[in-house]
Amino acid sequence: MAHYRASESKREQYRRYLEKAGVLDSLTNVLVALYEETDKPNNALDFIKHHLGVSGPEASDSEALRQELTDLQQKCQQLTEENKDLRSRLQHYEPTPGEGTAE
Repeated sequence: MAHYRASESKREQYRRYLEKAGVLDSLTNVLVALYEETDKPNNALDFIKHHLGVSGPEASDSEALRQELTDLQQKCQQLTEENKDLRSRLQHYEPTPGEGTAE
């Protein structure tokens, strides 16, 4: 019986901790919103994550960002090579220091 009371005490302490941190209110609000939703979502867990603000980017957003990153990396490589080529060509038209015009 003493073990039962100890576990009840720990359970009550944990409940107070969650209540003080606002976890119970947040969960209650999200669950009420889910309950009141007329068109129930296919994935209740995603609904909860979204309403708690813990969901990551949408898959389509993530894929679009990956593609944009790849495109920009390719563009950067292309511009770097173009810059290198232009610098090389410029060296043919500019005299090197010390070879200036004779006066």
